[in-house]
Amino acid sequence: MGTIRKRKAKVKYTDQVRIPFEVPRPGTRSYDVAGLGLNSIDLLAVVPEYPAPNTKVQLAQFAQLPGGQIATAMCACAKLGWRVTYIGSFGDDEFGAVSRQSLADAGVDSRWSRTVSGATNQFAVVLVDARSGERTVLWHRHRALTMEAADVPFVGATSGRMLVVDCHETAAATRAAQCARQAGIPTIVDVERVRPGIAALLESIDAIVAAESFPSELTGYSDTGRALEAMSREFNAPLVCVTLGARGSLARCGGREIRTAAFDVECRDSTGAGDAFRGGFAAGCLRSPGGEIEDVLAYANAVAALNCRGLGARGGLPTREEVDELLYGR
Repeated sequence: MGTIRKRKAKVKYTDQVRIPFEVPRPGTRSYDVAGLGLNSIDLLAVVPEYPAPNTKVQLAQFAQLPGGQIATAMCACAKLGWRVTYIGSFGDDEFGAVSRQSLADAGVDSRWSRTVSGATNQFAVVLVDARSGERTVLWHRHRALTMEAADVPFVGATSGRMLVVDCHETAAATRAAQCARQAGIPTIVDVERVRPGIAALLESIDAIVAAESFPSELTGYSDTGRALEAMSREFNAPLVCVTLGARGSLARCGGREIRTAAFDVECRDSTGAGDAFRGGFAAGCLRSPGGEIEDVLAYANAVAALNCRGLGARGGLPTREEVDELLYGR
């Protein structure tokens, strides 16, 4: 672990790649970002070291905190100063009430979300290794929480200047992305697993942001760069990116491969770093529409790194000023 390393403003070159899609102007939509996907309550167990089988380990810390891929990404956007709405399913139990309230407390509207009678909210048990901040997630989701394509509200899916979806319920995510496409709204997906219907979803996405193992799992290419090239070609995606944890990110855009370094931080907990990256990516596009994609990726990496400062998926989400300080040393 190390201290935060600041990045100086970089020299601009004439061959920089611009954001490959148009972001609608401010004021043209009710929100800046809409997100459709998962929310969760995370039960975080911090252990001095990762437990071996058949052992007993005393907890260093335990906490009940809100999480979930899209819910966390939306909270990241709200913390960065953008108007945000979330679309998803809550259980009608205590966890569901806490999860919905956590979004309201973060300034995230959830008027198009639903509470499912008789269903427990999604929750996860997260083991965090105190030495490195690395985590293992054990999760549970009630079947009744499943959102189908018919459950997607068109008005909600098209209420933001950008739409972010995850891949857990591909039919619903595809419907939302198609609605956004029809309305001229750029779409981002947080994709981590090859699921039924994943191809139809990716065909409706402008920025595919994948977990590290996904490109190779999908394409069969072990080389990540080649896998991204194949995805870009197959789905005609303007931008394909993979998050690489402490190694930053790798993207393909405009026929070029773009590597973006991570920031060195004192990592307390890596839970939610990928979700924060997706939120930071959307925020970076809103911050500089028509700007350079390298700057957006650096911004997303900074948001993800800073989130690792705190415990839980949202424990270290930064403000706009904190991101600028890390990027430019202001």
